[in-house]
Amino acid sequence: MENTVKILVTQALDERDLLAKKINDKIQAAVLADVAKRNEENVYNRRISREEFRKEAESAYQQIVDLIDRYNRLEAAIVESNANTYIETSYGRFSVAGAITLRNRMRGDMKYGGFADFETTLLIKLKKSYHDCIDTMERKNKSLSETAEEMRLSILGRESKTKDDKPLEVVETYIRENTMELADPLDIVKKMEALTERKDKLLNELETQIKVSNATTFITI
Repeated sequence: MENTVKILVTQALDERDLLAKKINDKIQAAVLADVAKRNEENVYNRRISREEFRKEAESAYQQIVDLIDRYNRLEAAIVESNANTYIETSYGRFSVAGAITLRNRMRGDMKYGGFADFETTLLIKLKKSYHDCIDTMERKNKSLSETAEEMRLSILGRESKTKDDKPLEVVETYIRENTMELADPLDIVKKMEALTERKDKLLNELETQIKVSNATTFITI
């Protein structure tokens, strides 16, 4: 029966990352085929006998296969552990696998890139909607104020700006009825603050809890 050993998930992750580099380095360095003249014992590039080259190539190939097998077993154990280990956050209970997926999505590290970071995309939309409306409101109200001033001058004459005259009520009514105001049923500023706070808090909690879980959970290899 094959020997097994218990290691922490953090150790498994570190070993897995090292293995990935080692496997690729060995694949690149391996000489797995050569050529030789029919009347010569040595292979052309390695300059060693055919038998020595056979042993060398078989050994190199077997080392790579064994390392890949080790990597696969580590990866399978990590995945199984992540699926069956749970963490608690102020926003609910997650499996480590689910927490990692959620964290990566919120960081834009998924296959869709930042396109799947829905919270940030929504936040950008809220900010743009708010500032665009504020800009439009201020521009329109400034134009309204200028028009109202021209109306006052037209009613009272350019040399007289008495504001108590009855005709000025028409101008005030015009201003009152045409002033732009923000239509903000969501209370956008508060929504932006809440969304930002929730995302930052959840990301910090997920990151912390994932690290704690990995540093305290054992897997069997």
